[in-house]
Amino acid sequence: MRHINTTIVHEFHLLGFAHLHSFQNVLFCAVLLAYIICVSGNFTIIMLVRRDPSLHSPMYLFISIFTVLEIIFASVTIPKLMAILIHTKKTISFFGCFAQMYTFNALGETESFLLALMVFDRYLAITNPLRYLAIMNNRFCCRLSVLPWFLGFITSFIPSLFTFLLDFCGPNEVDHFFCDLAPLQNLSCSNPSLSNMTTSLAAVLSTVFPFLTIMVYYIHIICTVLKIETLEGKTKAFSTCSSHLIVASLFYGSAIIVYVRPRGSHYDKFLALIYTVIIPVLNPFIYTFRNREVKNSLRKIIRQCIKFSSFKHLKKWLKNMESTCMQKTTV
Repeated sequence: MRHINTTIVHEFHLLGFAHLHSFQNVLFCAVLLAYIICVSGNFTIIMLVRRDPSLHSPMYLFISIFTVLEIIFASVTIPKLMAILIHTKKTISFFGCFAQMYTFNALGETESFLLALMVFDRYLAITNPLRYLAIMNNRFCCRLSVLPWFLGFITSFIPSLFTFLLDFCGPNEVDHFFCDLAPLQNLSCSNPSLSNMTTSLAAVLSTVFPFLTIMVYYIHIICTVLKIETLEGKTKAFSTCSSHLIVASLFYGSAIIVYVRPRGSHYDKFLALIYTVIIPVLNPFIYTFRNREVKNSLRKIIRQCIKFSSFKHLKKWLKNMESTCMQKTTV
């Protein structure tokens, strides 16, 4: 029998953290502060990479792309979360909900593939240092940087499409602070098993497979680093990988729990806070404080700003002194 879509829902009501009613204002301030730190921190890294010639390398090109992705990724959900917390608008249109869902998942999967690409870059730099710059030339890096975006938006399209084609004929309260696959699948009046299956398959392709790839690369990297004779060489090699390993562990750990088995439980939104709010805030600090080259670049910029500010004050003081002397001479 031909399937006839019986969707009559025109908008969804996002519940957010309604059960934490007395903490809404506190949570709003915390999320707002986190968003400001996330945007400013990631923007600072982009500025450092653009301004410092010593950071003009494939590794920092991918870090710059990652920071841009983090800003967009956080901006898809956090503004809506803040609107829910201050009770301005808890509803979202039917098509707006699915647009948010697709964009969020596409960006998340793009980030997953990009993290795998970044470890490939570190693998080449450590295991094949003499040919690294020849292999990772500008043209090849540009092509590689496009690949995660292509894979992310293609992979997320199928589960998003199957979820969109479900029937929504009654309940429209989404127990989440943004539109995601599992909460919407749970609201469907039709059988969501196919949509659940495609979601799990997409999660395996975009999270489990890249995560296993990263682990394999890191095993090879560790074996190569252990063969380095000097302690300084080992420390430098590990320092270039440690920040990426921490970021990848945080991201994949929360993503695999939520998406490989999409049940849409009540606790998913608390896990979602980790990878939508907390991790984007931590990432700039991880890449800054655990990366010697970025720290040196940041110190250089701060010293230049202080020097420039002091010079401006000195110039202003000299100008005032000059005008005072002129006035005395006139009198």
